[in-house]
Amino acid sequence: MAGQQPVGADVAAEEILAELTGFFATATGGNAPGPDEDYFALGLVNSLLALELVAHVERRFGIEVAVEDLDLDNFRTMNRVTGFVLRKRAGGLP
Repeated sequence: MAGQQPVGADVAAEEILAELTGFFATATGGNAPGPDEDYFALGLVNSLLALELVAHVERRFGIEVAVEDLDLDNFRTMNRVTGFVLRKRAGGLP
């Protein structure tokens, strides 16, 4: 996924989820979790992969993840990340 351009501002939740599924499929050797599965609880994500996820979200969706955004609840599942991205792009965070 290196070198990909950010996803456009009019991106739908389904597109964000598809992008995240691809990220996890690559990062976990094809063992992508379901949209509501807590990948931290499943042991699929360690601290290094969590940092890679945050950097990937920033790059691909053209947002800045601030320190105050680094709440585990924003990043626990792919659906939660999707909601976070949509809120952040709409200016609706915290």
